[in-house]
Amino acid sequence: MAINADIANIRKDYQQQSLSEEDVEPNPIRQFTNWWTAALQSNIEEPNAMTLATCNKDGQPSARIVLLKTFTEDGFVFFTNYESRKAVDLHENPKAALIFFWKELERQVRIEGDVSKIDHKDSDSYFASRPYGSKVGAWSSPQSKVIPGRKMLEEKLKLFEEKFGDGSIERPPYWGGYIVAPKMMEFWQGQPNRLHDRIRYSQHNSQWKIERLAP
Repeated sequence: MAINADIANIRKDYQQQSLSEEDVEPNPIRQFTNWWTAALQSNIEEPNAMTLATCNKDGQPSARIVLLKTFTEDGFVFFTNYESRKAVDLHENPKAALIFFWKELERQVRIEGDVSKIDHKDSDSYFASRPYGSKVGAWSSPQSKVIPGRKMLEEKLKLFEEKFGDGSIERPPYWGGYIVAPKMMEFWQGQPNRLHDRIRYSQHNSQWKIERLAP
């Protein structure tokens, strides 16, 4: 296999900041909060964009970008169609991995954990806060299903717009939130010469163990 030099030679020398075991918080959610605040203050476009990786019962992985909607000590929450591919994966194998990559700060956060649906009342509350178009779109799209063309989506959108009019729109029963409860979190800070800083938190008997990993 020939290596494409134009691609292989794309590289960046990271040198903004460093990360040490002595500097991080004892709890990874608090450490994430610190980095999240820095991301917001840096005016990064869509800092809540995260890669969500799932795996089905046959071991086939899949990944996509979703949006973080909130996080607490309990975990990281996103919303989706409960009939989508990611939801089917999570039904068969309720574990997932998340990645945040904030290139402007030369930082990456990796998260692995168990996944469960959030309470339906919390899903109702978030759905009620969404813009009108997003609400109608949730009703109109059979997410991840094969469709004959975009015209089908536009026709369904028009039908639901006529159905709901300017009235209130309830959450579809097949749409709601998931929470990823972390068992492992890794904080990556780019460093020169590819000797990046990697600090991993792993959960043992409800306690967090902090370790440095080789880059």
